[in-house]
Amino acid sequence: MNFVDAQKNMRDAYVGGGPGMLVSGIVWLIAGLVGWFVGVQAAVLTLFFGGMLIVPASQQVSKLLGRAGAHEQGNPLSFLALEGTFLLFIGLFIAYVMVNIEPSFFFPIMLLIIGSRYLTFQTIYGMRIYWIVGGLLAVAGGLCLAFNAPFAWGGFIGGAIEIIGSIVIISMNRENEP
Repeated sequence: MNFVDAQKNMRDAYVGGGPGMLVSGIVWLIAGLVGWFVGVQAAVLTLFFGGMLIVPASQQVSKLLGRAGAHEQGNPLSFLALEGTFLLFIGLFIAYVMVNIEPSFFFPIMLLIIGSRYLTFQTIYGMRIYWIVGGLLAVAGGLCLAFNAPFAWGGFIGGAIEIIGSIVIISMNRENEP
């Protein structure tokens, strides 16, 4: 499988990654709400455990949208997706350590980490919109840190960016049905 075919296979299987971004955005919003109404630790746990549901839930959404929800075996880009997941866990560890030092840093650090991870999705899916979404998430994280935003705001901002991005990505991929 050549590089262009591998990207097409990823786009076709996962609707360009839009369902994953949609589920992730919903998890961010829920974590923000939990942070607002319940507290910091509950929001951290919500983002962590909700994050575990992103892949299986997004695969089901992809299937509901008429796609496979799984890439072809042997697609070399699957390794890049897996490697990005390991970086996500490292970032989550950093964010968790920081939440114990300064709780308001948790969501901004996660925004920076997820934004950085999305930059690699441009390579996986061959869609430059991931540079835009990743950049917006990273800038939002930086601004939340710079302006000492209230704790839950990062969850709301991350959720909004991802949900809007997912709608654009799903729309782009629905126009280009396999």
